[in-house]
Amino acid sequence: MTNDQPIGIFDSGIGGTSIWKAIHNLLPNEKTIYLADSKNAPYGQKSKEEIIALSMKNTDLLIEMNCKLIVVACNTATTNAIQELRAKYTVPFIGIEPAIKPAATHSKTQTIGILATKGTLNSELFNKTTEMYHDTKIVEQVGHGLVQLIENGDINSPEMTELLGSYLTPMIEANIDYLVLGCSHYPYLIPQIKKILPEHIQIIDSGEAVAKQTQNILKDKVGFSSAQSSSRSVGTIFYTNSNPKVLAEILENKYTVEERDF
Repeated sequence: MTNDQPIGIFDSGIGGTSIWKAIHNLLPNEKTIYLADSKNAPYGQKSKEEIIALSMKNTDLLIEMNCKLIVVACNTATTNAIQELRAKYTVPFIGIEPAIKPAATHSKTQTIGILATKGTLNSELFNKTTEMYHDTKIVEQVGHGLVQLIENGDINSPEMTELLGSYLTPMIEANIDYLVLGCSHYPYLIPQIKKILPEHIQIIDSGEAVAKQTQNILKDKVGFSSAQSSSRSVGTIFYTNSNPKVLAEILENKYTVEERDF
């Protein structure tokens, strides 16, 4: 079964490009359309109703662009809106949740840390997931201010270093041996985080798991692209409703980024 329609991906900003990269690396022949809703970032501070409305707005645009599958590359949008999205639309959705399972399963100290947005940590879906691992101590930390700094291109700023230190130090003191990154923006902070964490603490994000799930849905439900080879930029479109410069830089200026109001 072949299907040359694109895969749609949306996030509250540029962070979901970490998910896009994982998908593109695994499925390089697939066309992709990426929406960075940076104008409305961060989603983590918004109400559930606002998050659902923004997620539907993004979905409507991707369906208008004929996407065969939509990846919600935002933890906050997944945990707050994916049930409503699946109920309203017929297109398959893939969500992104904090990778608690591998961390809890492999933890030797039975203590793991989760760095995520307020919207994710307060969600019903997140709380249901954590309840499954009552033998594991889960140290939760809201990453106040991190998304905004990333969106502003201030990944390596002194303010970022200071914030991360204040968030991670209590986790280190609590004896975590796994840190789960519960926001698709946060993988861009891994070099910074590694400078703070002791070497034995493993960092886990969701990119690879989402890419594999995307591959499974293409195989079982919607079909792969018929393309046999891909060029770096053909079939990849990035849209942002804010300053395109930061998104272009996070993509190492290898792809065209178009500014569009949505």
